Amino acid sequence: MNIYVSNLSFDVQDEDLKDFFAPYGEVTSAKVITDRETGRSRGFGFVEMTDEAASKKAIAELDGATVENRTISVSVAKPKEDRPSRGNGGNFNNGNSYNKNRY
Repeated sequence: MNIYVSNLSFDVQDEDLKDFFAPYGEVTSAKVITDRETGRSRGFGFVEMTDEAASKKAIAELDGATVENRTISVSVAKPKEDRPSRGNGGNFNNGNSYNKNRY
């Protein structure tokens, strides 16, 4: 099961996140999401656990827990939705430029 964890301290690393969930069962992956440009934590992450019952117990017991003086939120991760890419979201260069018919 994939678990979403938010309101993490910016000091929390992948290994710390894994350690928070390890007492509940096998953690197959733990990833704190970082900003692409700065490499700084964005304050949330994802944990994947193999056992669904262990995942549900971890969610129930860790949601609202205080970690490094912050109250974290823990829930089942929702599937990533398809969204338009940010690179050409405005479609500014679509061939209908105002310069096309000027010359």
